[in-house]
Amino acid sequence: MTFQTRTSIPEEAAKQGLLAVTIARVVVAARRAASVVERWTRAGRSVVTPLGWGVLAGSVVALVLAYGLGWLELAILGWGAVVVLAAASAWLVGRGAGAIELTLPVPRVAVGESAEARLVAHNPGRRRFSGARLEIPVGRRVVSRFVPALPRGGTFDERVAIPTERRGVVEVGPVRTVRADPVGLMRREIVWSDVRMLHVHPRTVAVSALSTGFLRDLEGSPTRDLTASDIAFHALREYQPGDDRRYIHWRSSAKTGTFMVRQFEETRRSRLMVLLDLAADAYEDAEDFELAVSVAASIGARAIRDARSLAFVVSGRERLRREPAMRGEPGASRGASAAAVAGGGASRRRQPAIAELPTASRDRLLDALCLVEADDRASSLADTARAAAESVSGVSLAFVVTGGARSVADLRQAASRLPLGIEAVAVRSSAEGEATARSVGGLSVYGIGYLEDLTAMLARTASVA
Repeated sequence: MTFQTRTSIPEEAAKQGLLAVTIARVVVAARRAASVVERWTRAGRSVVTPLGWGVLAGSVVALVLAYGLGWLELAILGWGAVVVLAAASAWLVGRGAGAIELTLPVPRVAVGESAEARLVAHNPGRRRFSGARLEIPVGRRVVSRFVPALPRGGTFDERVAIPTERRGVVEVGPVRTVRADPVGLMRREIVWSDVRMLHVHPRTVAVSALSTGFLRDLEGSPTRDLTASDIAFHALREYQPGDDRRYIHWRSSAKTGTFMVRQFEETRRSRLMVLLDLAADAYEDAEDFELAVSVAASIGARAIRDARSLAFVVSGRERLRREPAMRGEPGASRGASAAAVAGGGASRRRQPAIAELPTASRDRLLDALCLVEADDRASSLADTARAAAESVSGVSLAFVVTGGARSVADLRQAASRLPLGIEAVAVRSSAEGEATARSVGGLSVYGIGYLEDLTAMLARTASVA
């Protein structure tokens, strides 16, 4: 049996060397110390305010100079600052509640309707919780509330009003309790909830005339395309291999001695398109734009309620598309060829952009309309109409909603970009303007000053149709 003495070299040091082992252990200890310092520094940054850091630095400097130079006044000042910091840290003790919940009883409201958030603080623990101050961010402002001391099983219920003067999405929360000293040296925040989203929808009006007049043929209208199965009967023809035997007309087959099958005309559902102009130069002010959004939302919401096939399109920003140079193309100008050569064999062409909003439900459409805004770089109305006609098919009726700054010539140019056979209706929104209705070259142009004018305009046109 061998015994290890104090002077014997450890086995690890014998294998790797005493210096290597010492350096490794020092590095590990330094890393642990750095981790502890970083953790405490992070905690200090989260609770100490800039004023607190200044007082702390001043106390350190005062104490160093006091004991270095022997100044009693500086020593008193330094230790006084330390006492103030210690007293300020005592204000951070406590949580204020066991659990705090933030809910939105109504997550969607229209502009001008009342909305509120509900705060419920509980104390499910056995000990009494001290009072605390709550901060609830509501949009761009912060609402403060005070939660009183909660005994065991106590509950605090509070309602916070949310402004809904403007269309958009209002972020509510997160709720946090704030404990801070009166001087402002220490501040401790505890987050209790996530952010809740309140959708403030544009104001809409009931449009009762959308189910008649303009929007007819809810079950589809027959076309000239023939099909083997549909609703609209067209004629009889001889049976061909592969035809469905369910459509054999037995009486005609008995008379002619040959199997005869029914032939139908294909029916298609008429599709409604709403095009909302987002160009900033189409509106004289923000009220005109908000009126246009409400008009488009009212038409789209009614179409969804009537179970119509709807396409809701808004104009977007133009994109630059690189096109390869076409050498020897007839009619190509020298300037264009030079630009293509300078651009590395490709030319840039502005391509209008559009965005199609979801129409699966009324709420989804209005949620998307909460985010639309007028844009100075939006595509022109004519280019937007052309891009919408290329991407949306099967449209039979199109509503073009824009502002009062658009001229009738601009509206006619946009309507001309739509395919033939589409009935176009242009709505010019001018807040507090006069309601007008006229027809220019087959294009119905409405002037809307108030949202309620839309119902009367569509009802009048439907009765004439």
